Amino acid sequence: MAKPTNRQELVEYALRRLGAPVLEINVADEQLDDILDDTIQYFQERHYDGVIRTYLKYEFTQGDIDRGANFNPFTNPGISTAATVYPGATGPTVNTFIENSNYIQLPAHIIGVEKVMTPDQATGGGGIFPGGGLGAGSAVPYGGLDGIGGIGNLGGRDMISYYMGQMWLETYEYLFNPAAMIRFNKRMDRLYLDINWNRLSAGQVIVIECYRALDPEHFVEIYNDSWVKKYLVASVKRQWGQNLIKFTGTKLPGGVEMNGRQLYDDGVSELEQIKQDMSSTYELPPLDFVG
Repeated sequence: MAKPTNRQELVEYALRRLGAPVLEINVADEQLDDILDDTIQYFQERHYDGVIRTYLKYEFTQGDIDRGANFNPFTNPGISTAATVYPGATGPTVNTFIENSNYIQLPAHIIGVEKVMTPDQATGGGGIFPGGGLGAGSAVPYGGLDGIGGIGNLGGRDMISYYMGQMWLETYEYLFNPAAMIRFNKRMDRLYLDINWNRLSAGQVIVIECYRALDPEHFVEIYNDSWVKKYLVASVKRQWGQNLIKFTGTKLPGGVEMNGRQLYDDGVSELEQIKQDMSSTYELPPLDFVG
């Protein structure tokens, strides 16, 4: 069908675009499965319709706290050693490399993390006057226009005074409650949090702003995406040509000559153009998230 809603229908669509059932497409079922998997993976990693921004809430356990705050790499697994002989040395020098374990495990479908919202004490806070006050005034950040966050009366209840108060609060948050420093790589499924783990306790939560890959088994419209269909057809054509390359020049009954090289070159050329379209039209902006 022209609007595939599952894997089999999408594969059949691609074969029809290449000439089936009039022509025999010499590609094995296993190869078709691999090509489709590669197509979906490329779509999820590069196409803006292959992911969605989402928010995950994570509750710390005591095991997380112990691993992140009390981990001693000298007495626990995780140490990497390397013996190196330096020029002029009388023997090898043993170098010990220590890697911290201040991470939480993320689901495999998370492909990028943008930021993490943590409790204030994990990155700052509590150092001067918790609640926003550097001096006399309200201990509550939104303590009214007469004393916003403890900065005192700004001269009135007008919008300019309120705006100045909000700017002061933003500066306070930036200086004393900075954003959490994070590290993430989608091939590890680990989110490293470079924060003060000793200030956390079991039961506290963080909110992770991230991007998750869409599963086509749940969101079947991915199988009908125009880019997915074009990429799959070109990939199958390339594989078909690659399978037939060794038969190039072989004469078939009726004088027909097989030309796998031409099929392969056409597939490669089409894939290059489709990838360029991805970069210029469909790809997420670079540096939009970590991972």
